[in-house]
Amino acid sequence: MATRRDIIPPGMENIFERFHYAPGVLVDDTLYIAGQVGRNERLEVVQGTEAQFVQAFENVKKVLSAAGASFDDVVEMVTYHVDMRDLALFMQVKDRYYTGRVPAWTGVGVTALAMPGLVVEIKCVARLGHA
Repeated sequence: MATRRDIIPPGMENIFERFHYAPGVLVDDTLYIAGQVGRNERLEVVQGTEAQFVQAFENVKKVLSAAGASFDDVVEMVTYHVDMRDLALFMQVKDRYYTGRVPAWTGVGVTALAMPGLVVEIKCVARLGHA
């Protein structure tokens, strides 16, 4: 039988309490990370496109770390972009976080995300202990 554990990093408890979802779910050695966006611990959307990209990746990093993983463990990344013209900048920020192994990546253009002002959402799957 598979083991399952919700991953709720310090500072993300309000997401679980307010929106009733786990930022990550670890099933055996596979970590499913819910879409992370450019908002801070107070659930405020950070200002600036690059700042949002960085914040979204920092939020992914928090979930990975809470599960004992790193970006080297990420095997799949799906990103949702409100403006695909920002993709070159996104890739520059992405490359700051993926410095070793890189995941399979799908980028999708969308018209809107969950909160007004958001420009990106990053969803990942990681395999722990396989890097």
